[in-house]
Amino acid sequence: MLDSLDRKIVAALERDARTSFAVLADEVGLSKTPCWKRVKALEDAGIIRGYSTRIDPAKLGFGIEAFIQVSIDFELSEAFEAAVQAHPLIRRCHATTGEADYLLQIVTVDMMALDRMLRVELSRLPGVRRTITSMAMREIKGDISFANAVGHTQKR
Repeated sequence: MLDSLDRKIVAALERDARTSFAVLADEVGLSKTPCWKRVKALEDAGIIRGYSTRIDPAKLGFGIEAFIQVSIDFELSEAFEAAVQAHPLIRRCHATTGEADYLLQIVTVDMMALDRMLRVELSRLPGVRRTITSMAMREIKGDISFANAVGHTQKR
């Protein structure tokens, strides 16, 4: 589990992964080398899986975001998952319990593109039997601080 220093490091990197080790070390109260070693240990343990940039899809013209529940013929699940991995408009895919087998988060530029995505592309992925689409009206919360979440669960 993360100790308080590791939580501080993770929280700081969640806010700004581009911060320098000097600034990060100062923020968490360590010198540069021990801070670097802790970050490296977090990376080696797989806690930090990588670094990325958060992009605003709407600023790139992707004005539609939808969540699609997908039911498939289970014997084609591997082919379906491979096709999902390769599709550039599917942001996330989760295997789920309940009525649907998967939940997809997708982006498109407009309603016509969403219609095409659903009828022409998604419906033809391997094994797809049924889809149910919900439109995102606006984002209320887009992410969490995992450092804060770990701290919250350790308080109980």
